[in-house]
Formats: sequence, structure tokens, C-alpha cells
Amino acid sequence: MEHETQPITQPFTVALLGNPNCGKSSVFNQLTGLRQKVGNFPGVTVDKKLGFIRLSNERAVQLIDFPGTYSFYPTSIDERIVVQSMANPADENYPDAAVYIADVTKLEKHLLLLTQLRDLGLPVILALNMADVAEKEGVEVDEYALARQLEVPVVKLSGRTGFGIESLKYELERLAGERPYHAPPPFFEPSAKEKEVAEAVRAIVPEANLYQGLLVAHHYVWLPFLSNAQRKLIAGIVAAHGFEPLKSQVRETMQRYDKFTPMARRSMRNVRSASRPVTEKLDAILTHRVAGPVIFFFLMMLVFQAIFSWAVYPMDLIEQFFAISGEWARRVLPEGWFTDLLTDGVIAGLGGILVFIPQIAILFFLISLLEEVGYMARAAYLFDRLMQAFGLNGRSIVALISGGACAIPAIMSTRTIGNWKERLITILVTPLISCSARIPVYTVLIGFVVPSQVVAGFFNLQGLAFMGLYLLGIFAALLSALAFKLILKTHERSFLMLELPEYRPPVLRNVVLTVWEKVKAFIWEAGRIIMAIS
Repeated sequence: MEHETQPITQPFTVALLGNPNCGKSSVFNQLTGLRQKVGNFPGVTVDKKLGFIRLSNERAVQLIDFPGTYSFYPTSIDERIVVQSMANPADENYPDAAVYIADVTKLEKHLLLLTQLRDLGLPVILALNMADVAEKEGVEVDEYALARQLEVPVVKLSGRTGFGIESLKYELERLAGERPYHAPPPFFEPSAKEKEVAEAVRAIVPEANLYQGLLVAHHYVWLPFLSNAQRKLIAGIVAAHGFEPLKSQVRETMQRYDKFTPMARRSMRNVRSASRPVTEKLDAILTHRVAGPVIFFFLMMLVFQAIFSWAVYPMDLIEQFFAISGEWARRVLPEGWFTDLLTDGVIAGLGGILVFIPQIAILFFLISLLEEVGYMARAAYLFDRLMQAFGLNGRSIVALISGGACAIPAIMSTRTIGNWKERLITILVTPLISCSARIPVYTVLIGFVVPSQVVAGFFNLQGLAFMGLYLLGIFAALLSALAFKLILKTHERSFLMLELPEYRPPVLRNVVLTVWEKVKAFIWEAGRIIMAIS
């Protein structure tokens, strides 16, 4: 099969794909820096991060950072986005090529999706991320041997340090050439029945190749690019051939693992016995059923103390600036409706938006730090059982915490929850968490009622009262969630599946970019409403 590249005048579109926690975002940030923008995939509130780079031959490349997924058999809305784009060559996000990011320290676990991606007929580059960590752990991979066996270019790199990024750009430049791409033979060999089903589906979706036809047969019930008439036809094909999706999925997965596992092992040399002494010792404490929640509560208390203490001065400066600006405009301009509109509407409205930026920036800075070091995944695991009792999911804890800054990004984060009932309940109760817009009200009330005293030599009494109001919102959210759990019914099984990453020092670049994106989203999404009301 040949994959024709677009004319040189068109940007070369490259998909960035990988498992969750593979360091994909770090590589994306290294490649693009601030040359990126955030939108949404069609029909959903899943973030679509676009990045732009220019290669040494002046060829423009557009990068699409897709959500992390383990395979083309999705368990969440995020993962479905990957499948609906990759199974449909006519999709607006279908790329010219793909860069697959794999954690080199867990190579065997990360090759399933790569082999599926290769069978789409796209040019694929395998980027072995975390090469610096692998070197410290004594893990050596012969990338040339791996490239020969998998029949894809392989590059070692580190999203943390930037090592290997130029080599990746070189491979992108090579793929972006004008010559046609000759895809290697399929990695997975479907059975006779699967081939018949896939070929029949291709008659309905002619743009699809054989493997894409098989994916459509698996997921036709929810794929948005299919019409109702197409769904009925595919349902008839599936029934007529006695196609069993679950058995087919298991057979495919086993065949792929049986094939690529020996390849990965033949490419690995001088591997010391893998050990995670630091991670295991920390997990013994941080995920302990007693010590874990206590530490989490203490960390959240420090976060709220920081928000209350550190945000006061920049907030005061912003308020004073807009107050002075309004007074100056009122003095300089003549009385009338235009002056009132400018001072009471535009200037006051801008002040009402920007005054919350310090709190949002501080909250997401601290939450991003916890995510970067690998703690937030542990928090989701730690509270999963408790959240289940209230009809929620361990991942709901991230939304509930993010709701402390703004409910908009918090609700958007619920897309990673696979169970529709738990996702809906999380969305419904998240607004009950005290967001940053309520902080001025809390500040005034606390200032009137609670004296400014230091308790135990460290804690500000007003900060403790501030946290108490937040806890009240959390209790209200949990009680409401319990009520929704009893009202909403589903037969869908609830589960939490996530990979606990190793603890690593945070990459400040990633943290700053995350804060920048969240602040921009707040200004644009919430700011428009506040300005309109003002």
C-alpha cells in the first residue's frame, strides 16, 4: 500500500500517540515550545493540542497531540477520540504520519498500540522516550535491531532533557519528502472470517484499509462518522458472519504480543534486574490506607494555604490597578453613557476576570507539580474505593480538586472516567466545590468573623477557616453524589485501570506550559461570560 504525501505547500500533519504516562506531552512541548494552541475534537470537549514546527528544509509540520491510550479498543471518551480519527482516513484529524512515543524502560508493554498503528498503513516513527532514565537503570536497547524487526524508524530521546529531539526532527524531515511511502507487510494476520468481515465493511467505508475495516466492525455502534444506514448494514454483516468482537480482540492482542515480545527482548542488552526501590518505598507510605489519606489531606491543606497566602498580594495589586484606571478614566472622560460603559463595564469587567488569575495559576501550578512527580495517579488509586461508595470514581478526585480553581476545566477532566454514570455524577457535583470565583466572598466573610492569628506557630487561622469552607463544599458534593448514585441506574461495570508512573523530578517547562494553558482557557471561556454580564 502506498501513502501519498500532500503537496509541499501544505503543512505535513503528524499525530503524536502513545500510552498514558509515556512522556508524550514532554516530547510535544520540546518539539513545539509555545508554538501550540488548544481546541476541541469535533463533537466532544476533549482538548485537541496542536503544535507547529518548521524543519531545516523549511517544511512546515503540524503536530496533533492525541489523548493517551493503550490500544485501539478504548475504555474512555479520550481513547475513543484516537480510534474514531485513526479508523477513518476521511477524518479531518487523520495524519500524514505518526510519531509513537514509548517508555523505553517498559518497552514490551508499549508496543501493542505501535503495531496496531503500523497496520493502518501510515508512516510511523517509534520514539523511545526516557532514554536518560533507562541509562541510569542499566536498560540498553539496540534501536537499530528493533527498527529492522519492527520495520519502522526508531529514535532514542528524552522529553525531559531534550536529548534526541533533533534526531526525531531529522526523521520527520525524511518522512515529509515527496516520495510515496511503501508500507511494510501487516503485523497482524486476521483470520479468514475477520478478513471477510473487514472486506465487507470496506464496501461501506471505502476509504478504510483492511485493518481499519476490522476496527469499524468492532466499534460501529459508537463511531460518529457512520450514518444510521451504515450502522445497520455493518450490524447485518457482523450478524451474518457470526463475528464475535471480544474473541477477535483477544486473538488479535495475543497474536501481537506473541510476535513483538521476542523482538523487544532480542533488542535489549545488558539489562540489570529492574528495581524501583525509591518508588516502592514511597508507595508503601503514600498509598497506605491510613498514612496515605492523612498525607493527601496535609498536601491539600498546604495547597489551600498557598492559594490564600500567596495570591493576596497580586490580587490586591490587580484590584488597585483597575480601581485607579477606572477613576482616571472617569476624571479624564466627559460624563455620559460611554464613560459609564468603559469604567463600570469594560474596566470593571476586565478586573473581575484578571483578579482570579493568581489563584488559578497557583492552584494549577501546584497540581501540575504533583502530577509531574507522579503523585496524582496515586491519589486516584488511593481514593477509588471511597469514591465508589459515593457513586464516583478514583479519577473523580482530580476533577473535585480542579474544581477548586474553576469548574470549567474540572468538568472537562471527567472525560477520562470510562463509566458514564460515574462521569455524569462527577460533572453534576463538581460545581458544588468552592471555585475561585467564591474566594472574594469567603475572604470578606472570614475577614469579618475570623481573627488573623497564627495557630501552632505556622497555620494562619483565617487559612484554616478558608479550608473549612472548602471542606463544606466537598461534603455537599459527596452527599449529592450519594443521592445521584441511588437515582441513576446502569448495568455498566465500574473499574479503575491506570498505570502508576515512577516518581520523577518535575519538568518545570511542562508545569509552566500547563499553567499557561489553564489560565488562557479561564480567560477565554469564563472571561467572555463575565465580560458579557459586566
